[in-house]
Amino acid sequence: MARYTGPVCRLCRQEGMKLFLKGNRCETARCAIDRGRPIPGAHGTRRRKISPYAEQLREKQRLRRLYGLMERQFRITFLRAQRRKGITGDNLLKLLETRLDNVVFRLGFGASRAQARQMVQHGHFSIGARPVDRPSYQVRAGQVIRVKAKERCRAAATRNLEMTVKREIPAWLSLDRQELKGQVVRLPERADITIPVNEQLVVELYSK
Repeated sequence: MARYTGPVCRLCRQEGMKLFLKGNRCETARCAIDRGRPIPGAHGTRRRKISPYAEQLREKQRLRRLYGLMERQFRITFLRAQRRKGITGDNLLKLLETRLDNVVFRLGFGASRAQARQMVQHGHFSIGARPVDRPSYQVRAGQVIRVKAKERCRAAATRNLEMTVKREIPAWLSLDRQELKGQVVRLPERADITIPVNEQLVVELYSK
């Protein structure tokens, strides 16, 4: 599966905001955004007029990069959201939030979404009694995500929980730190998703 392997701080600088792609480093003074690094490129500091299309494209790129998806994965997710009943933008955010790699990140088992995705791919988690190694797996209400009993799995999850102890757990999830498990109490609503993105611009871009 394709993935981005370049410098992730460059992506944050391009979007002009923290995407939290490097875990706890994003909370320190070493963060490129906190240090005031400019937009990458020779003309990064130049004032540019933003067209409506460019604004829509920038919003799509920001949302895609925030969740760590490549273009094809993101477009497939959008088409699935479009087919569902309800508001397409809300559906898109809900589908992104309920990906297994994002849930693992939200619970604090992964310091970043990239690390959470890698842990899922390496088989660190099971849902119910069934091991799941697919980051795009859509979790459902009532499901329990457990860290496997293997020593390396529990050690990695415990270490990350200690580093992310200050991270707020969303209201739609619950975490048992002792048992190293989390539960999807309910599916998220739009009000639960506080990322700084205008999803309507993404819908307008793909509706052209």
